[in-house]
Amino acid sequence: MSDRSAGDDAPHVQRLGPLSASLAVLTAMLWGGTAVGSRIAVDAIPPLALGGLRFAMAAVFMLVWCRMRSPLGLKRPQWRPAILCGLLLFFQIGTFNLGTEHSTASHATLFINTFVFWVAAIEHFITRDHRLNTRQLLGLIVAAAGVVILVLQAAGPAAPQTGQTDSATLLGDLLLLASGLLLAIKIVYTKRAVRTIHSGTLILWHDVIGIVLFSIASAAWEDPRSISLTRESGLALLYVGVVISGFCFAAQAWLLKRHSASAISVFSFSTPVFGVTAAVIFRGDVLSPWLFASGLCVAAGIALVTIDHSNRAKSPDETP
Repeated sequence: MSDRSAGDDAPHVQRLGPLSASLAVLTAMLWGGTAVGSRIAVDAIPPLALGGLRFAMAAVFMLVWCRMRSPLGLKRPQWRPAILCGLLLFFQIGTFNLGTEHSTASHATLFINTFVFWVAAIEHFITRDHRLNTRQLLGLIVAAAGVVILVLQAAGPAAPQTGQTDSATLLGDLLLLASGLLLAIKIVYTKRAVRTIHSGTLILWHDVIGIVLFSIASAAWEDPRSISLTRESGLALLYVGVVISGFCFAAQAWLLKRHSASAISVFSFSTPVFGVTAAVIFRGDVLSPWLFASGLCVAAGIALVTIDHSNRAKSPDETP
């Protein structure tokens, strides 16, 4: 039997009002800029070093958070899930940063958001926590079509794009797709881990473990002399480290304390829309018909999967 006293208390579910809805949209919009911020930062900081720096910032935020809201230490049975979450964090962010380095911010945005469908597929076919209905299965098919469009585009001959800063490669897109899958596995595993560990404590320690792994890997495979921090890359690092891993976590925790996770997840369909828009504005990505079609498929797939899912009653044991 799990130690519920060590985990989070069940939230008091409230109706989603204008303030909460606005905050959920703002959070989705800021998360949409993650790929753009990472793409800018990785131009000046090697991918593995970037992961370590990002989560060092996140760990400082979580240390303050845990001192106010949750225990800092881990009990002996809690070390195993914390280490596994740290390993998943290392491989997920590592593949994301490496993939982003070899692709475009718009591709990174769309591929990383496939985690929604991987989670749905894992819970349907493997863990059987939630059975997908016809509408949600259609959402997976629509999203898969969007992914295939992007992969085929990257695998085809490169076409010159006027004004575009970055170019997509098949290797980069496959790494990003793997990162989306790893993120889904991490989410599914974390959902079980927070039954015995407070979510804030788990995130703090998985950040610390990730920092150690990123530091070792960066020291082994990357040249620290290649770091050339500029004002633009420094701001991008602060964005992904403080705004995304700090403010967005706090906002999401505030929302999940008051509302059901399924109600909040409905807003996730807007994240790839914001992300592709940011990539076009800040990185000069070309909004080609193929990219537009792929983005539409991914956004529609997320809507089909999550909107219907939001009508499902939240079980008493479900912890966001």
